Amino acid sequence: MTTLKIHNIETAPEGSKALLENSQKSFGMIPGLHGVLASSPQILKAYQTLHELFTQSSFNEDELTVVWQAINVEHACHYCVPAHTGIAKMMKVDDNITEALRNETPLEDSKLEALRTMTLTIVRNRGNVTEEELNTFYAAGYEEKHVLDIILGLSQKTISNYTNHIANTPVDGAFEKFAWSKENVVS
Repeated sequence: MTTLKIHNIETAPEGSKALLENSQKSFGMIPGLHGVLASSPQILKAYQTLHELFTQSSFNEDELTVVWQAINVEHACHYCVPAHTGIAKMMKVDDNITEALRNETPLEDSKLEALRTMTLTIVRNRGNVTEEELNTFYAAGYEEKHVLDIILGLSQKTISNYTNHIANTPVDGAFEKFAWSKENVVS
């Protein structure tokens, strides 16, 4: 059962109507998350802006997926894990990466595993990262800008994951086949 209203263009506050129209144009539908966020034009705009900025960050498609899904799985987001599974498929991310992230198993690529580890370290320790942890991350081939880009991705995911927990946002039809639950993790 949804606990927050899911808006469409007609029911949304005036400040969200154009933002939802942009979602409709971009995705061919209004994702349920966007419909929920529409109750506050400011948070919907913030989410869309953070998404755009994160996709323009220093990360490639595989790395974007690692950051997004590591956070989604850690936060046990029933909506975002399936959505980002579908998005990863659209971005041509290797299914082995997606499945490892969904199942919380180590990634085969050591650089991507270092990214997953740093992302989880930042999330779990609320940004308190040791010098040794940073040096290990840098030794894998990353730089300071990548640490900051993880924080950018975390900002976006905090909005979506927390909103979906409160709203119990139904998974969009296009992503239902990628349904996921923390209880079903195969590790």
